[in-house]
Amino acid sequence: MKKLTQISIVFFLLFSLILNGQNDLSQIKNKRVLIVYGGWEWHYPEVFATKIASWLEDQKAIVTLSKSTKIYLDEHVMNNVDLIIQHITMSEISELESKALQKAIAGGVGLAGCHGGLGDAFRNNTEYQYMVGGQFVKHPGGQVDYSVKIAKLQNPILKGINNFTLHSEQYYMHVDPAIKVLATTRFSKEHDSWIEGIEMPVVWTKSYGKGRVFYSSLGHNKKDFEIPEVWEIMIRGVTWAAGSKMN
Repeated sequence: MKKLTQISIVFFLLFSLILNGQNDLSQIKNKRVLIVYGGWEWHYPEVFATKIASWLEDQKAIVTLSKSTKIYLDEHVMNNVDLIIQHITMSEISELESKALQKAIAGGVGLAGCHGGLGDAFRNNTEYQYMVGGQFVKHPGGQVDYSVKIAKLQNPILKGINNFTLHSEQYYMHVDPAIKVLATTRFSKEHDSWIEGIEMPVVWTKSYGKGRVFYSSLGHNKKDFEIPEVWEIMIRGVTWAAGSKMN
């Protein structure tokens, strides 16, 4: 059984390489990417930032890492960046920093992130939530077994990825009706009876001004990114968002 599982993972990864060719990862090359991370430590912001930075550098992107949202006030950085990846759970952001980030995305910079790093940051900032397209409110039961259903099979971010299950935080979120839903999850009544059957977006894209925004609620901890589907969705979403200025 273990051998069959290993063979399945290898097959999936090989198939993903073929699909990545279709998704044109070459558009990452020479892109200027800013990764801003911090906040709640149990979402492993540095682990995530290091992992995604390593992948981007393998794709020949030009990567800048920052542990502070103050970098959003650096006009030289913000005027030249193509993509911002943020991984900051909760925490706070100043009004000036927030407006600088919003201006960049509205002007055509891409924005990408996952789980609490993008969908549970700056809880008091409604304009930020408006930009991202959703806000975490609860994960009933903590870490549970749940399924992810692929809603847009032909979308380049999800093409070739089948429905899958994982043991992690199943995010219940307040979402913007304007998002383009790519994957969903269905809640049971096990922990909160009144949400039985609710189908919640897990992966989406949206626009904010001229900017592309990609979000995945997957990625609670470093083990989640060892799940092939979770990581593949992340890098494809990053690739899509990096093409924002090409619109």
